Amino acid sequence: MKQSEIKELATADLYEKLAAFQKNYTGLKMAHAITPMENPLQLRGLRRTVARIATELTKRELQ
Repeated sequence: MKQSEIKELATADLYEKLAAFQKNYTGLKMAHAITPMENPLQLRGLRRTVARIATELTKRELQ
């Protein structure tokens, strides 16, 4: 997800997306540990998306 897409979402939606992306990231990370993935850059993309969402949530909490 892009930062512009994240800013448009409601806070409740962001929490749902964060949980979903974290679950997906954890699953892919475990699968990659067992058998190497064809495209390991997916892990980096998911990790960064989780960080973007978490940053936006923190920014909203501080306001």
